[in-house]
This record gives sequence, structure tokens and C-alpha cells, in this order.
Amino acid sequence: MNFKKYVMVVCVLLLSACDQVEPLGIDQHGVKIAESTVAGQWLVINYWAVWCAPCRKEVPELNALQTQLQGQGVQVFGVNYDDLQGAELLEDSQLLGIEFPVLAHDPAERFDLTRAAGLPATYIIDPQGKVVEELKGEQTQDSIMAVLHAAGWSAP
Repeated sequence: MNFKKYVMVVCVLLLSACDQVEPLGIDQHGVKIAESTVAGQWLVINYWAVWCAPCRKEVPELNALQTQLQGQGVQVFGVNYDDLQGAELLEDSQLLGIEFPVLAHDPAERFDLTRAAGLPATYIIDPQGKVVEELKGEQTQDSIMAVLHAAGWSAP
């Protein structure tokens, strides 16, 4: 293969890699998050830390939201603000009683999320992967439902 063809092949491969979606990785239990779990879904991504008092109060609301919306096109995910991994991530998520998946890998780059200056911080992502709302501070099930409805989500 001559040099020009080689360069062209490398460029095509690099460009095709740019179009691939960054995977969400695994959750706090080490279970891989399948792309089908998020494809075409509304996402509620909540940043939390065990030392954050409002986060502790918010977790039961997010657990209830995940239960209420299961199978209705909305998925709740947590992200540990302190970037804990492995056993530490599992331990802290259990300490807070988190029942929804907690991502071991921060999806900020994939969804173009700004780094939260304070906690808790919650992002609402539409089915096309665009941020429709950044919520700062403690949220309730009702406050998140209101944002989802205002952004165009409706129960199937």
C-alpha cells in the first residue's frame, strides 16, 4: 500500500471513531450499562456525595422517581462527585440507600455537562442526548417530574 492510501485509511478510521458514542461503562455493582438502556430514553443524571446532607435527603426521592418511571422512557443514574470506584463506590451508594444505577464513569464528556460547583446537581437529558435542564440543589420527585413534562416527556 502506498503512503497516500495508508494516510487515507488512517483518516477514515479516525473519523469513524469520532462518531462512536462513549459508553456509560459499569454501575456500582460492576454491571455493564448496555447502550440499549439509554438509547431513546430521557435521562436524569444526579451528582451526589456521601458528605452532602441535601444529597442524603434527595436519594429517597430519586429512588421513588426511578420506581415510578420504570418502563416509561426515563432512566435515573447517579454519579459520585468524588469519583469513587469499585468497593468504595458500592459502599457509599449503599450507605445512602441508592437503588438506581450509579455510574463508575462520569458521563460529563458524553453529554457535555458542566462540572457542578455545588451538590446536589441534577441534569435532565432528552432522548437525543441533549441537556434540557440543569437543576441545582435538592430536588424532589415532583420537581423533576415537572421539568420532564415541561421539556416534552409524556408517559407512554
